[in-house]
Amino acid sequence: MGVLAFFAALLAVVMSFGRWHETGSPVWLAVSIALLILTLAGSLFGRGK
Repeated sequence: MGVLAFFAALLAVVMSFGRWHETGSPVWLAVSIALLILTLAGSLFGRGK
C-alpha cells in the first residue's frame, strides 16, 4: 500500500466516522470500523509489494 493510498484510506475512515457522528446510524459505524480494519491490514500485509 502506497503512502498516498494509506492517507486516502485514513481520510475515508475519518469522513465515515464524521458521518456516523452526525447521523448516529450503526451502519456508518460498521463502515468506519470496516474501513479502518482494511486500511490497517493493507498497510501491514502490503509492505512486500
